[in-house]
Amino acid sequence: MPLLAAQESAPSPIATDERVVFPASVSQGALVFGKVPPGSEVRYGGRVLRTTAYGTVALGVGRDEKGPLTLAVVTPSGHRQSVRIAVTPRDWPVERVNGVPPKTVNPPPAIAERIKREQALVIAARVRDDARSDFAMPFQWPVQGRISGRFGNARVYNGQPGAGHSGMDIAAPNGTPVKAPAGGVVTFAAPDLYLTGGTLLLDHGHGVSSNFLHLSRIDVKVGDRVEAGQVIGAVGATGRATGPHLHWGMNWFDVRIDPLLVLERGK
Repeated sequence: MPLLAAQESAPSPIATDERVVFPASVSQGALVFGKVPPGSEVRYGGRVLRTTAYGTVALGVGRDEKGPLTLAVVTPSGHRQSVRIAVTPRDWPVERVNGVPPKTVNPPPAIAERIKREQALVIAARVRDDARSDFAMPFQWPVQGRISGRFGNARVYNGQPGAGHSGMDIAAPNGTPVKAPAGGVVTFAAPDLYLTGGTLLLDHGHGVSSNFLHLSRIDVKVGDRVEAGQVIGAVGATGRATGPHLHWGMNWFDVRIDPLLVLERGK
């Protein structure tokens, strides 16, 4: 991927140790990494981004983001730089999912209220912004299997259009161990949410988190530290699922990102 050394116009050159490097372009759904001088302030989307001690910064690009992304960087010496990153659009095919329980597609008022409460709890778990840098390590597959649903694809449930798919579905037998794709801290664990069934959130630091849905078993609890490759649960078909599979989603705070792109980055 081409890299862009972004700098503002200035009468004097930028010292080598003041360089700011981000990709020139990124795909919709990407987790973007940049390098800045340690101690820099980086602003994007009204947020001050956390940087690691060695100057790595990350941000997520939404499914429907048109771009360009604009970041403002102030280095420790006070030098101000503006970074613009182009966003490459992706094609989102339609996936038709039939045989879903009707109450999960058009829930009655009482169930709709339950779904709203449960989703609020999950959203709250994603605001965490720890200094841990697990997100910067290579990610691995949590289970091995066929990709049965791709991030971003438009979903049609029982013939009724839904939102774009929020993660990647991996088909695997019921009870297959699910392993942590990277290190992190468990921030949410519930065995029976209405839509997502057994649900687990793992925070990787800097606002980057993974969610694992439809689990038949959860082997960790909120507050646990887990390492990459550690078993955290088992594949199931709980919640709105037509068969056993793992839904693996990733977020940068409230921005949904594509786990497959994160995996490919680690190659």
